[in-house]
Amino acid sequence: MFTAEGPTVRELAVQALSSTERGYDLLAPTFDHTPFRTPDRMLDACEEALAQTLPTPPAAGLDLCCGTGAAVPLLRRLCRERVTGVDFSAGMLARAAERFRTAADPAADPAADPAVGPAVDFVHADVRALPPALHGSYDLVVSFGAFGHFLPAERPGFFAEVHRALRPGGVFAFPIGAPPRLSSPGWWAAAGFDAVMRVRNALWRPPFVMYYRTFPLGGVRADLEAAGFEVTTQALECFGRRPDGSPNWRLLLARRPA
Repeated sequence: MFTAEGPTVRELAVQALSSTERGYDLLAPTFDHTPFRTPDRMLDACEEALAQTLPTPPAAGLDLCCGTGAAVPLLRRLCRERVTGVDFSAGMLARAAERFRTAADPAADPAADPAVGPAVDFVHADVRALPPALHGSYDLVVSFGAFGHFLPAERPGFFAEVHRALRPGGVFAFPIGAPPRLSSPGWWAAAGFDAVMRVRNALWRPPFVMYYRTFPLGGVRADLEAAGFEVTTQALECFGRRPDGSPNWRLLLARRPA
């Protein structure tokens, strides 16, 4: 499905009837060949915006819900000393570690070349309860394409963990899209998907948490500010603007005060 190298319909069905963690373990071998992977265009736009926005290159970067490591090259180009990826799926981490193994065979993937940036370490953990060893260790934290896996009630705890991971003055950055208009096919597709997932989780255990409309900018900003962040946004102009002039995509920058 999606491409010849992607998952089959049957494989996606098995994933959808598994727990969130087990589902991604199953999807890991073919994940990079699905639309679920963050597009390179989005990663490039965020990297460019961060390079222009950060006053100095960060020493250490952390990718939360890193999956197979799509955003790791971004952090390796931006950061000087250390890059860490965290995910709760052992299968996804195995794929990421295979790609970015510590320069043993840099020819295996250009992004693994030690000349590109610092080496990478991967941590198997739930980002809602980060290991204490990661607290206060990072200048830049990013996350891409994972927030549909957090229920609104989980956001405050998750943001508190990010706050703990950052050094004073550090930044938590991620893209956030404008909500589709009620009259658009995108709104109805997202609403329909969320409705199906709510029915599935009401009738089937274990739950698979994935929703498209549980991460609105207003609520996210309020929860970040309550967690102690100073929040700004920057338009990602390459994705255009809506008829009212607002950007289709923004880079949200949540800074832990120095």
